[in-house]
Amino acid sequence: QVQLVESGGGLVQPGGSLRLSCAASGSIFSINTMGWYRQAPGKQRELVATITSGGRPRSNYADSVKGRFTISRDNAKNTVYLQMNSLKPEDTAVYYCNAGAKPSYGSSWTPYWGQGTHVTVSS
Repeated sequence: QVQLVESGGGLVQPGGSLRLSCAASGSIFSINTMGWYRQAPGKQRELVATITSGGRPRSNYADSVKGRFTISRDNAKNTVYLQMNSLKPEDTAVYYCNAGAKPSYGSSWTPYWGQGTHVTVSS
């Protein structure tokens, strides 16, 4: 199976920056799109950003984070990053990593989730 482990969350003041990391490990044949989602207290989980695989990956962002967040990946390390700048109190949430992966050659594409990392933006 594939495990995703996030890191980099914490408490930051408004206007500050954080960088989240998510490393995939375990039985990995291939990883397709990777992404970040978040869930604020009392709200549904929402997409933050995704990035495709391949030599020229394409990224997609929620309108609320465009221009402030940047998603990137290191395929050699099976890791996806989320650079978050100009953070706002409304960015406070648990951030989850997601990846579509195949554990083996004959398996189907399966979505995997990390355990989440807390981001709190507060003065």
